[in-house]
Amino acid sequence: MTESTTASVIEPGMVLAGKFRIEQVLGQGGMGVVVAAHHLQLDERVALKFLLPEALGNPEAVARFAREARAAVKIKSEHVARVTDVGTLDTGSPYMVMEFLNGTDLGELVQARGPLPIGDAVEYVLQACEAVAEAHALGIVHRDLKPANLFLTRRADGSASVKVLDFGISKLTTGTDSQMSMTRTATVMGSPLYMSPEQMASSKDVDTRTDIWAIGAILHELLTGSVPFSADTMPQLCAKILQEPPPPLRNGRPDAPEALQRVVQRCLQKDPALRYPSVAELGAELLPHGPSRCRLSVERITKVITAAGLTDSKLSLPLSRAPASAVTAGTTQQAWDSSRSAGQGGSRWLAAAIAVGVLAAAGIAAGLLGVFDAPSEAPVLAAPLSESSAKAGVDSALTPEPDRVTGSERPNSLPGSAAPSSASPGSSASSSAPHLPKPAATSAPASRAPASPKLRQPRPTAETRPAKPIPPRPAAATAETEPKLRVPAVDLYQDRK
Repeated sequence: MTESTTASVIEPGMVLAGKFRIEQVLGQGGMGVVVAAHHLQLDERVALKFLLPEALGNPEAVARFAREARAAVKIKSEHVARVTDVGTLDTGSPYMVMEFLNGTDLGELVQARGPLPIGDAVEYVLQACEAVAEAHALGIVHRDLKPANLFLTRRADGSASVKVLDFGISKLTTGTDSQMSMTRTATVMGSPLYMSPEQMASSKDVDTRTDIWAIGAILHELLTGSVPFSADTMPQLCAKILQEPPPPLRNGRPDAPEALQRVVQRCLQKDPALRYPSVAELGAELLPHGPSRCRLSVERITKVITAAGLTDSKLSLPLSRAPASAVTAGTTQQAWDSSRSAGQGGSRWLAAAIAVGVLAAAGIAAGLLGVFDAPSEAPVLAAPLSESSAKAGVDSALTPEPDRVTGSERPNSLPGSAAPSSASPGSSASSSAPHLPKPAATSAPASRAPASPKLRQPRPTAETRPAKPIPPRPAAATAETEPKLRVPAVDLYQDRK
C-alpha cells in the first residue's frame, strides 16, 4: 500500500469509534497501520493500531491481530508497549489502543548515528530480553524481532527504556530492506534479514530459539551498523542464511571483545540446539559487557525463565564491570564500621567524663589530675609523682588521661570545683589541695593556720593518696561514718618547710 492509498483511508482530523481523533500516521505494514490519535473522552494522546480494509478478508490475519492484543496485555514488563483497550471500528476492522511513545526505534537510531557504543547496545538488547523472557514464559514467540520493533524512549527520570513492539504482527519498514523485510502471506512471518534458518523453512515450526537468532542479528547490527547477512535478492539472502556461517563481529567492530563476538556467533548458529537454550543464558553471557545497572535486567530475566521451567541449568551470574549490589554492600559495611568505631570512642569519652564529674564533686578530681610546680600558674600535666604517691598508686580504670580531659585549662575550671579560699585548706571539700597559694619570701610555715582539729579526715592530696581510691561520698561525711578509711592529718606544706 502506498502513501496515497493510506491517505485516502486515514486522514488527520477523522474521528474513529466516536472517541479517537486522528492526528497523524506513525507507520504501516502489509496488514495494519498505526496512527497517533487524541482520546476525546480521556483527553490523552494514544497510539491506535488497526487492520487495513484489504486485510479483513484474511481470517488468519484478523485472528492473529486479536492474539497480539491478548499477548501484549498479558506481558506486564515495562519493556512492552501497554495495550489499554481493544474494539472494532465501524468498518469492521479490529483496533487496539496503546500507550503513545516519544522517541525513535533502534533501526532509525543506527541509520542516524551509525554503530552504537558497546555498553549502550548491550543494555538495549538486555532490556528487550526482559520483555522476550516474559513472552516466552507465556508460550509466545515474537517471530519478528528487529531493530525497527525495538523502540527507544525515556522514563520520567530521563533514563533510556526500550519497548518491544508488534507481537505477532509484521509490518513494512523504510530503507534499503523495505522490499524484503516483510511478507504478506500467512505462512511466512517476520523480516528475512533477521529470520532464523528454521523460520525460513516454516514459520509454524519454530520455538523460542528463533527469537534468540533474531537477538543475535540485532546485536550484530547495533554494534557494526550492518546486518550479518545481506544480499541483492531474496533467494540469495535465503541461501546465505541457510548455508553460510555468520561473519565475525570483530570484522565490523574491531574493538569488540572476543567474548562478545562468541556470544553473537552462538546466537547465529544454524542448528537451534547449538544456540542458547533460553534468553536467561544469553543474558548471563552479555552481562559482563554492559553497564553495572544491567545486572537488574539479567536477574529479572533469570527469575522469569526459571519460574517458567524453561531452563534446566543453575545459572550463576558473572560480575559486571561494577555490580550495583557489591558497591552498595561495600558502602554499607564501611558506614557501619565507621559508626561502630565512632560509637565505641564516644562511649569511652562519656565514661571518662562521668568519672571526672563524680571525682570532682567528691573533691578529689584535682588530686587525680597531676601535681603542680610551686612557681607555675599552669598545670604540669606530665609531672612525675612523689615517692609516697608512687607507693600509694591510683586505680588506673578511674584515672582519665589528663591531656584529654583538661587540655590547657586549670583544674578549677572543671564542673564542681570552686575557686581557692583564703581559709584553712582543709576547711571544706571545695578548698582542696591543688589550689595552693604561691610561695613568697616573707611567708613562713609558722604563719599558716593549723588544720582544724575537728576534721579528722582531710581530703587526700598527691602526697597522701591511699592505696585504693576513696569512693565518692557527700562532703558532710565524717570520720565517724567510715572509721576504716581514716587518714592522719598532715601539714599540706610540710615539703616546703
